[in-house]
Amino acid sequence: MQTPWPQLPTTAAPKDIEWRLPRHARSVGRARALFREQAASWGLPQDVTDTAELLLSELMTNAYRHAKVPAGREIRARCVVTEDRVRVTVTGANNALPEPGQASLDDESGRGLALVAALADDWGAERRECGIGKEVWCELLTKTPQG
Repeated sequence: MQTPWPQLPTTAAPKDIEWRLPRHARSVGRARALFREQAASWGLPQDVTDTAELLLSELMTNAYRHAKVPAGREIRARCVVTEDRVRVTVTGANNALPEPGQASLDDESGRGLALVAALADDWGAERRECGIGKEVWCELLTKTPQG
């Protein structure tokens, strides 16, 4: 009797991924599409995926709009999934650390970081160690804390 081929281990999708995209408005939509695809392969809950995608979009928009560099420069978007959370980080070339603004009812923009602060379980920003630009990140819990 012939023995069957041994079962090969399946390779799990990486739980840490980074995309480098040009500093351009079209990169926001591209980052969202890449994230949706990756989140599905990771099996993230749909509500977490939807919220993380929205927050990624806000952080990417800020990075491309506020960078004081030529449009050809890159923006980095990184997503890391751990046992209980997903962390989204966007790295851009502007050194100024962001703060949520107070948009009036008539303003067409200026609500992005307020949205991040309201929807994320945690968020923050740090200057990059290399001295150029900053990283802005947010985290969402993927599991309900036991209590």
